[in-house]
Amino acid sequence: QVRLVESGGGLVQAGGSLGLSCAASARFLGSFAMGWFRQAPGKEREFVASISGSGGSRLYADSVKGRFSITRDNAKNTVYLQMNGLKPEDTAVYLCAAGAGGGMSTTRYDLWGQGTQVTVSS
Repeated sequence: QVRLVESGGGLVQAGGSLGLSCAASARFLGSFAMGWFRQAPGKEREFVASISGSGGSRLYADSVKGRFSITRDNAKNTVYLQMNGLKPEDTAVYLCAAGAGGGMSTTRYDLWGQGTQVTVSS
């Protein structure tokens, strides 16, 4: 069974940067759109960024536009999220997801990772 495994989370001060990775356990990522979502305690899961299978199309939530960048390397079965200018409100568990549909809705993704914690201190 294919699994998605996130890494790269941690504690960073406001204004700092972190890079997240999402690795698939099998060679399949190139067929699917990939997304990053986040969920803070007591809040609903929210869209952060998505990228098409080829990498040619990207979407960002307004809250992260200009600060975060999503990329993918299909040869390495890995998707990345570079986060710059982090703010305390970016604190959450970040999850990656794969799906044929892609886009901003969680319903368009079929496979999810377990998540990695990102904490931004003020």
